[in-house]
Amino acid sequence: MPFRQPGPAGSWEPQAAESRLAHTAGSEAGGVFTSDLSVSEYCLLGEAGFEPLGFVVGSSIYHVGIQIARWNKNAELQVLTQCMYNARELAMSRMQAEADHLGADGIVGVNLKMQMYAWGQDVLEFVATGTAVRHLAGTGAHRAPDGRAFTSDLSAQDFYRLLAAGAVPVAFVLGTCVYHIAHQGVMQSLRQAGQNQEMPQFTQGVYEARELALTRMQAEATQAQSSGIVGVSVGVYNHVWGEHATEFLATGTAIRRLSEEHRLPATTPKPSFTLGLDS
Repeated sequence: MPFRQPGPAGSWEPQAAESRLAHTAGSEAGGVFTSDLSVSEYCLLGEAGFEPLGFVVGSSIYHVGIQIARWNKNAELQVLTQCMYNARELAMSRMQAEADHLGADGIVGVNLKMQMYAWGQDVLEFVATGTAVRHLAGTGAHRAPDGRAFTSDLSAQDFYRLLAAGAVPVAFVLGTCVYHIAHQGVMQSLRQAGQNQEMPQFTQGVYEARELALTRMQAEATQAQSSGIVGVSVGVYNHVWGEHATEFLATGTAIRRLSEEHRLPATTPKPSFTLGLDS
């Protein structure tokens, strides 16, 4: 079941961001870049042939609805799954729109998070942030196959190593599933009291929910025309629905191979790891 609905290149961009973006390195000559890069990451980015253009943000405040499930049945809560997809996609597409506005080739260090406010526990803000970057050669060869800026949650160090290996990010991909884990009956709980044994109903529910999330993440990578996914992570979150309604979220960075002429030269300095001897 396809849940994610990619936004168009002209996705809505908050007017409040226009003045900030207008004075960054991506919009005017001599503009000041902003980034969430550390000093080491900034230096590595330069050695890889990229420059930072600006810190880009996408946000969506979403009301999370309610869906009733059968008390003793494992089942996906598809209304809530759709909600979590839509909210994240709005945030991601707005972040990418800011990067496109700056003429970026990609976004590194993407961070996707959720937060609550005091005015409602059933209201969540989804925020996507990262640093828009551009290759110094200006060929556009590192952009995603659809011509837009790539997105990646890789650190600058991992981004550098990926380029050195002859690959480039395509998209930050995700798969999610909000699932109702069935309750146990009273008699079943009493029979298990004091015994070490597997709880098949719980195992099956969690297994199915995690598989749905991973399968959907893989489908996004295929749709993005990538060759694989690195840095896969699977998180489990309860949010605002109660203890038996749980979200399984799989994320990673889809990548593709670069043609030989766009790979980092063999003479490029390699990052080294230094282990301090201080106690």
